[in-house]
Amino acid sequence: MPAMRLTHRRPTKSRIGFVFLLTVCLLLWAVPSLAADSGQAAGDDTVDEGYAAPHDLTGPAVETLRFRAFDVDRAPLDLQAGEMDLYYYNLKISAARELEEEQIQLFEAPATTISLILNPAPAAEGALNPFSLPEVRRAVQRLVDREFVAREIYQGQAVPMLTNISPTDFDYLTIFRQVNEAGLDHDPESARAEIAAAMTEAGAELKDDIWYFADRPIVLKFIIRVEDERRDVGNLIQTALTGAGFQISPSYQPFAPAIQTVYTSNPTDFRWHLYTEGWGRGAPQRYDYSGINAYYAPWQGNMPGWREVGYWQYEHEELDTLGRRLFQGDFADREARDELYKRMTELGLEESVRVWIATILNSYPVQADVTGITQDIAAGPRGLWSLRTAYKEGSDELTVGHLWVWTERSTWNPVGGIGDVYTSDIWRQLQDPAMWNHPFSGKPQAFRLDFEIETAGPDGTLEVPTDAMHWDASRQAWVTVPEDTTAVSRIEYDYSRYFQSAFHHGRPISMADVVYSLHQGIDISLNPQKALIETVIATTARPYLETIKGYRVLDENRIETYVDFWHFEEDYIAGYGIPSSVGTPWELLAALDTLVFEQRRGAYTDTTAARFKVPWISLVLDRDARLVRRVLLDMKRKQTVPESVFELPGRDEPLVDAESALAGYDALLDWFGEKGHLVIGNGPFSLERYDPGAQYAELKAYRAEDYPFTPADLYVGLPEFVRITDIDADDLVFGDDYTISLELEGPGQLAVEYVLKDASSGKVLLSGQAEELADGSFAIALTADETDALDADLFKLILAAWSDDLARVTERTLEIEADVGFG
Repeated sequence: MPAMRLTHRRPTKSRIGFVFLLTVCLLLWAVPSLAADSGQAAGDDTVDEGYAAPHDLTGPAVETLRFRAFDVDRAPLDLQAGEMDLYYYNLKISAARELEEEQIQLFEAPATTISLILNPAPAAEGALNPFSLPEVRRAVQRLVDREFVAREIYQGQAVPMLTNISPTDFDYLTIFRQVNEAGLDHDPESARAEIAAAMTEAGAELKDDIWYFADRPIVLKFIIRVEDERRDVGNLIQTALTGAGFQISPSYQPFAPAIQTVYTSNPTDFRWHLYTEGWGRGAPQRYDYSGINAYYAPWQGNMPGWREVGYWQYEHEELDTLGRRLFQGDFADREARDELYKRMTELGLEESVRVWIATILNSYPVQADVTGITQDIAAGPRGLWSLRTAYKEGSDELTVGHLWVWTERSTWNPVGGIGDVYTSDIWRQLQDPAMWNHPFSGKPQAFRLDFEIETAGPDGTLEVPTDAMHWDASRQAWVTVPEDTTAVSRIEYDYSRYFQSAFHHGRPISMADVVYSLHQGIDISLNPQKALIETVIATTARPYLETIKGYRVLDENRIETYVDFWHFEEDYIAGYGIPSSVGTPWELLAALDTLVFEQRRGAYTDTTAARFKVPWISLVLDRDARLVRRVLLDMKRKQTVPESVFELPGRDEPLVDAESALAGYDALLDWFGEKGHLVIGNGPFSLERYDPGAQYAELKAYRAEDYPFTPADLYVGLPEFVRITDIDADDLVFGDDYTISLELEGPGQLAVEYVLKDASSGKVLLSGQAEELADGSFAIALTADETDALDADLFKLILAAWSDDLARVTERTLEIEADVGFG
């Protein structure tokens, strides 16, 4: 299922993830298809063809992968001293520029975005929260000087952004004219006037340049992150808000306490009014459906209130309705999909609960002797690919530096954890996703499973076979679907490349792992007792479950999903219907379910843990792993088998019997006895050691002969970007024909969109697509009538160049002067 997993700088899985598809959730950003036989990405057009794998063994290129924490200010020195081979946290701009080019490779990627979240909750009687007023929130958009942030604070290594979509993203083309017409350029004078009007109407008074309500000054609690340039961004915004009449109480906090303050508190407790958010990206996305939902639509649990029971909730019915339609593929064609996206963008800007600031062009340093890096166009070396193929000659290990390896918010459980970027960057090496987005095109494609799609969409339906099944939470059993059940699409998934191998602890992966994870996800959402406990997971999953019409196990390797979902890019249909990425053995999931729902001694999510005062389960911590171990021992002693889960309609024998279940419990117990943790995956590395106090994690290569990939299978390389190499634009003469000539270089089919604006007012005057004259040559031609209708002395031309091979837009802005023709 394509649940919204934001592998960002806050623990989001408990908010917006679903249960049984943790690895598939990474499809938010996930890739051209991996060939069915070898797993190699098909049809990759890379610049670097010189990769030579260090061996032909299965698994990754190196034997040992070490993750260590390095302070961002000392990281350049530690790199030059050889203490690490690559650094996964964004270097500060000044430090990146000082690194010696002979020793260090720098990879740039727009892998981080920053935003400002405003608390829109109403204050108690007798008080006023300014951000409960939409007019004030919208005014903040124009108080923020994005150009200064990008140009000065980030020294040109950032791009201003107005919405959740970065100007580098492919979907920026969808809203290109819209964002240029938004009128949200920095204009503090107008912003202060709008704030004054809204505050006065709400009953506030401005006295001595400070806003008062009920004779008390209004004080805004501002949580400002300290690890990076967000400290300076926060200071800039604080100054702007002070100039608008607000007293600010700043609180400078690192990751864990900031997250705890903002994302786990009831908005009406007013522990915060605004916060400098940061978001990491794991892969490019060709057509976004998840980000805009997560960042704007309340139904996904990532807006204030977080869908937590008992909290005040930010609500917006239209955003939820449109967001669900976009998420569920409820549109007739791309044009209809784009209209949904534009309307959601419009509403997001109107509401302005999130104020987007900039996309950071992260600098990731890698030692010059490291080879095998794949440059994901969104995540850079931090994407799925690099650590599976990277190595340095003469060594069988790599050391990866990060700002943290462990924080107080780092939680390792496969249902409601793995949400912060520091944990996710390690977890990604332990798991093979079912599908992933290509690092260049951003399209979802097969990774470790194969699929066939049949669809009658967008207008028709298919009959669902009567032996297809669904989980009946009330009867606690798999039952066949009713007669005359229909679905828009059918996807057949072949798990052979999973099932040919084993989990890291040695137990073969099987259809039982798929079926248990299906049951788990559905039952948490639809079983009333479980939904009362893990409420956030339950409520955010239901819109997805509404579209699932049934599953059908075909044989020991294949399963079908019937779903009411359609997309004009058919691989998105396959990504939507994935039953499971079998990232965790079913026995471990069953033990966790027992601990959380029967014994009530742990929780999957942070808010449930806080509500019931139990641990937020983390399988790397000895305390929590021992809780699970006790459950496993009890299940072994009682010879417990969740029989109803494995009894499928029309099958004489269950998928699991007591003997195989007991063997599975023993395998888990043996793993814990050897490793001291219960993190078990299916990918190229296994977790050998995790030491929170030492900020250290050690991964070992998984070399099972039947593991399906070698390093050579997974190397993709470096992309060829679209470049605007030449622009020929003379002064514009009113009433004359006018042509701007452009030269582009890049892969695939190239195109250019443009917007012409009045440089003074920001008003959009003309927009369109440049005409292609020849390969790489384009022209923007304005007629004499069009130029005669223009009324400005100075124009701003904004170009957005793109290729159908890349999920990346190249933007360029230039000024054009008008020649009024005197003399």
